[in-house]
Amino acid sequence: MVWPPDSPWAPWWRTTNIKARVGLKLAEVTKDDLVYDLGCGDGRVVILAAKEFGAKGVGVEIDPLRFFLANFLVRKNKVSKKVKITRGNFFEQDLSKATVVFLYLVPKALKKLKQKLLKELKPNCRIVTYKYKIDLPLVKNLKEDNLYLYKLPKS
Repeated sequence: MVWPPDSPWAPWWRTTNIKARVGLKLAEVTKDDLVYDLGCGDGRVVILAAKEFGAKGVGVEIDPLRFFLANFLVRKNKVSKKVKITRGNFFEQDLSKATVVFLYLVPKALKKLKQKLLKELKPNCRIVTYKYKIDLPLVKNLKEDNLYLYKLPKS
């Protein structure tokens, strides 16, 4: 099987389970959180959020094969009651219910997404980026893991 070409916003560079787990710990995810992963690929971030932290999760994936794979892995990991994978463009997704957003996107995607995040996310929503920074006030940087934590200010 041949994979379709990568998106210019989120080439499929997988986040390892270790980095996903560290990122979720960095955001202090709990069972009360709703974790969104934009460009979720195989869904591993939201699956881990559900399995290991008890959180609910929403993964957004535009690629049909990765969407199918993520849904398969959600069922395989028995987290269907906590995790939903939606197929679509994350720039068009309603993010207003998210309490944590995980992003492994290229810098131009993060730049384009910034205004949407500021407009739709609630104050104190935590944003974790992997490898690349977004132009928001940084709360914590785990340099050795290339993980960055941001928290939206209270309005």
